[in-house]
Amino acid sequence: MAVTEPPTIPDLLHPTPLLRIDLEKTRLGLSLAFAGGVSGGLFEEALDQAVLAPSSWQPAAFESDLFLRRFAAGCFKIRAGREEGPLAANHLVRLLGHPPSERAVVEHRRAILAELSSSAELRARAEELYRALRRLRALLENTSGARNWDPSRRQLDILLVVKEVFDLMATGFVSSRSGLAVLGAFAGRLVMGEPYRSLSDLLRYDERLATLNLKVAVGADGRIRGFQVLSVAEAADNPFVSPPWRRWLAKLELFARGYRFSDAEVMTRLVDAVFMGLEDDIVVLVQLLGDLEFYLGALGFADQARAAGLEVCLPELVSADAPRALMGLFNPLLLMSGIQPVPCDLVSSRLATTMLVTGPNSGGKTRLLQSVGLTQLLAQCGAFIPARSGAVALSPALVVSLIQETKADQAEGRLGMELLRIRDLFERLPPGAMVLLDELCSGTNPSEGEEIFELVVEMLSKLAPQAFITTHFLTFAARLEREKKIPDLGFVQVELGADRRATYQFVPGVATTSLAGHAAERLGVTGEQLMSLIERNVEQFRAKHR
Repeated sequence: MAVTEPPTIPDLLHPTPLLRIDLEKTRLGLSLAFAGGVSGGLFEEALDQAVLAPSSWQPAAFESDLFLRRFAAGCFKIRAGREEGPLAANHLVRLLGHPPSERAVVEHRRAILAELSSSAELRARAEELYRALRRLRALLENTSGARNWDPSRRQLDILLVVKEVFDLMATGFVSSRSGLAVLGAFAGRLVMGEPYRSLSDLLRYDERLATLNLKVAVGADGRIRGFQVLSVAEAADNPFVSPPWRRWLAKLELFARGYRFSDAEVMTRLVDAVFMGLEDDIVVLVQLLGDLEFYLGALGFADQARAAGLEVCLPELVSADAPRALMGLFNPLLLMSGIQPVPCDLVSSRLATTMLVTGPNSGGKTRLLQSVGLTQLLAQCGAFIPARSGAVALSPALVVSLIQETKADQAEGRLGMELLRIRDLFERLPPGAMVLLDELCSGTNPSEGEEIFELVVEMLSKLAPQAFITTHFLTFAARLEREKKIPDLGFVQVELGADRRATYQFVPGVATTSLAGHAAERLGVTGEQLMSLIERNVEQFRAKHR
C-alpha cells in the first residue's frame, strides 16, 4: 500500500493518508472519460479494486449470515439532498467486511464520524461535497446517456465541477479538528498552484469574455423593437484574453506558416492543457467519493434509526476483561425490512465469556445473534452501533454460523453437516474471537447432541472467545448451569410476559420451556386446527368425486 505525506492525498479513512486506488489505471480511465470516450464504471471499478487497510477478519465467515450486502444497501442510505443508496456499493461492503486491525485507524474514523454528527455545518459541507463529486462522476461517465454535440462545452462543464469540488474542500472544513482537516490541507496547497490559477482563468474566460452595455427598445406589446450596443469591455486582466490586434497578428503569422487553427481547436487545446495540469489531483477524487459514502452512510443509518424512535452510538472500546454492556440493542435488519425492532439490554460480567441463550421459538434468539454480530462489525469499523450505549472489545475475528437450509447437493446428512460446521468453526477461530452459533447440534438426537455440544463449549473456553450460542437443549443447559464445570460460561434466556409469550428481552438463567404449544397455536398446528383442515379436505374431495 502506497504511503504519502499529508496533505498530498485527501484520504478520510486513515490517519496517515494512503493512495488506495490504482493511480495509473485510474488516470488512464479518467483521461479517456474526459476526452469523451466510453468510460464504463470508472469510479466503481477503481473503488472495487482499491486496497483496504490490513484486517484479520475473513468476510466468508460472517457475510452471508449477517446479510451484510443487504444491510449496507438498506441501512447505509445517504441523505444528501435526497435519499439514495451508495454509488460504490461493493466498496462499502468491502470496507464493512474488513475492519482495520490497527486501533489508531478505528479511532481516526470514530473521530470524523463524531464530528460530523455533532456539527450540522460540517455535515452540510460534506453532503455538498458529495453531491458535487456525484455530478463530476455523472459528467465523466455520462450516466444520463445524453449525447453532447459540443465536446468542448462538456469538458468545460467538467472543469467547472472540478473547481467547485476544490473550492468546497478548501473553504468548507477549516473549522474541523478531526481527520476532515486533510481536505482543507489538500485543497489549500492546490489552490496556491499554477494549475488551479489556469483553471480559474479559463473558466472566467469561458464565463465572461467581455461585458456588453446594451440599449433595448421594447414596444407596447412587450416585444423587443431593437437594441443597440453602447460599449464592449473585454476582460483584459484574464491571461487567456488577448487584444483584437494581437489575435489578428497571431492568425496572420500562423497562416503565413501554413497552420490552420479554428477558435474551437484553440479552446480544445487550452482545455486539455488545464486538465493535464490537474489530472493527478482529480484522480484522487475518485477515492474521496468512496470515503464520503462510508461516513454519510453511517449518518444515514443513525437518521433512519432515530426516525423509528431508536438510538445509536459510538461505543466505548474496552479491554477483553471488562464487562459487556449493550443497552437498547436492536436488530438493524428488522429496521431495514420495515419491522419495528424491540430494543433489549445485554450485560455480561466479562467480554471473554461463552453465553448460552435459551428460550421459545420466535423469541428473538437468532435476531439477537445478528444484532450482536453487526454491533461488533460496526464498532470495529469505527461506525455507529445499533444500541443506545455500549462497551465493545476489539476482536481479531468474527465467525457466525446460523442454521442453514438443507441443500440438494450436500454429501452428508444433518448430523454430518453439523459436525462439518463445528470443524469449520475451529479451523477459522483464533483466540479472543467473537463466535455466534445458532442451535448448535440441533441436527441429531439429544443424547448424542448434548455430548458433542459439551465438547464444543469446553474447547471454546480454551480460546477465551466472545461467544453466543443458542440451544433448545434446556435440561442439558440447566445441568451445565448447576454444575459450573466450564469456566466463563454464562446463561441468558428469553423473558416471558404474564401471558407466557416472549417479550424479546433477555434475562439471566435458563429457560424451562420452549413454549412449543404457543408456537403451534400461533401457526395453526393444534389438534383442533388440524382436524378442521382434515374435515375441509375430506369434504372438498367428496364434493369433487360425486
